[in-house]
Amino acid sequence: MKIPIKDILFVVLQFALFVAFAFEIGSMRIFFPVFLFWAGVFILVVGALITLVAVLQLNVHLSPFPSPLPGSRLIVNGVYKFVRHPIYTGIMMGFFGFAIIADSGYKLMVAAILSVLFYFKTIYEEKRMMEVYPDYAQYKQRAGRFFPKLR
Repeated sequence: MKIPIKDILFVVLQFALFVAFAFEIGSMRIFFPVFLFWAGVFILVVGALITLVAVLQLNVHLSPFPSPLPGSRLIVNGVYKFVRHPIYTGIMMGFFGFAIIADSGYKLMVAAILSVLFYFKTIYEEKRMMEVYPDYAQYKQRAGRFFPKLR
């Protein structure tokens, strides 16, 4: 299987942001109130759980690349019943939660940039999904991109 260059570019940018998140810029420290620390812990834990459940539900269909794997099927149950990209949701929540816990303006900035990358990655990913799965357009109307749709 030949991996499209756009797929590789998205994964490389995502990995670079993961690495950047590991660092800190002391001058960008923000001291949040204690109640936000606990909100950050909650957001981090919920994000980790969402990511774990979504990864387990994808199982053999999981790939870091936006293009669907050959022979994979569209998963529309479990957390995927409500959200089309729960792994990205969980990762974003985890990054934002940890940034709050760490009192880090730098990490908040990296989390925000990662969220923008995920938005554009999902636009590309969903074009690829529509090419492979005829039911994807209907699924897209039912489930939210990163958070459940309000009915």
